[in-house]
Amino acid sequence: MKLTTTTQVSVDGVMQGPGGRDENERGGFERGGWAMQHFDNEAMTVMDEIFQRADAFLFGRVTYEIFAGSWGTGSWGANQGDNPISAALNTRPKYVASTTLTDPQWADTTVLSGDVAAAIGELKAKPGGELQVHGCGALFRWLLDNDLVDEMTLFTCPVVVGQGTRLFPDTGRDRALELVDSRACPKGITIQVYRPTGRPQYATATPTPST
Repeated sequence: MKLTTTTQVSVDGVMQGPGGRDENERGGFERGGWAMQHFDNEAMTVMDEIFQRADAFLFGRVTYEIFAGSWGTGSWGANQGDNPISAALNTRPKYVASTTLTDPQWADTTVLSGDVAAAIGELKAKPGGELQVHGCGALFRWLLDNDLVDEMTLFTCPVVVGQGTRLFPDTGRDRALELVDSRACPKGITIQVYRPTGRPQYATATPTPST
């Protein structure tokens, strides 16, 4: 399976709490819910299509608990099968990278608590389409650092949040990205699909000859 990541991110790189004011208040974050008003039909269609491609999902513990407390509760109505996101999350295997989660309540969940890199490598070696990661900032950064990400999709919302956890740290490894696809949606979300391609090349500035 190909490991893909999908993240909602602000223009200033914040990825914490896009869905609701009280979704993720860790660290005193007070500005949750900054993304949803920008999602129009086109952006939601793309998101639905992404979830439908999943063969399995990989989570960090915090995001798993947020998803389990929402999508895993049946609160999206009796006909959850009509919602592509709910249908995918509730019918496909879920894996959680965690050393603290011991008794997951969401059906078809497996906790990866040992050699996580090896376990993910085994999952990727299985036949199938996509092993998907949604949100999961700490897990996303760890996967990148361990060269386990095959493709990343960013839903960039037209907002500067000004606080909160950012997708990329202030310092870290450099990496080159190949732009695979890009589109703009009517309410301002831009969707970019990137493929990591190793380290970037750096140009040396040369003075412009005087005339």
